[in-house]
Amino acid sequence: MGGIAQATIAWRQNFMDKTIKRAIYPGTFDPITNGHLDIIRRACKMFDEIIVAVAQSETKKPMFDHQMRIAMAKAVTGDYPKVRVVGFENLLVNLSDELDANFIIRGLRAVSDFEYELQMGYANSSLKKELEMIYLMPSLEYAFVSSSVVRSILLFDGRIDHLLPVEAYEMIMQDRS
Repeated sequence: MGGIAQATIAWRQNFMDKTIKRAIYPGTFDPITNGHLDIIRRACKMFDEIIVAVAQSETKKPMFDHQMRIAMAKAVTGDYPKVRVVGFENLLVNLSDELDANFIIRGLRAVSDFEYELQMGYANSSLKKELEMIYLMPSLEYAFVSSSVVRSILLFDGRIDHLLPVEAYEMIMQDRS
């Protein structure tokens, strides 16, 4: 193949990459819940690619290690061709540069979530003006579901299967046995 043909192919691939509407859905996903999956499903209708970005977040002292949370997210989203899962340990704005994604998806369950997310959105925007924050409310049936609720129930060996995707539930039960 000649130089011009290779250059044309490279340009087309670069152009195609730039036209993809790509969004990042960041979080600790400790663990990933039915509420998270609801947001992912709905975001897939809006974007060409959703990148579920699992934060290291050692300051939050997660119950599950980073690799386990990444594995759970991959298992849960495996049937979604528009979704890929990555782990990250840096600033979200740096990740958005690395992944060429200027849309950030966040879920809002309550007013208290909005206050926190608004502050974080402004902080991220101060670091990168091109970022657009997209806030999605979970479906009503998942409005009360949060990773912290799941962790609290888990501490007392309570029932959590209705709060988690099957794949995440099975991985947690296997990890606990």
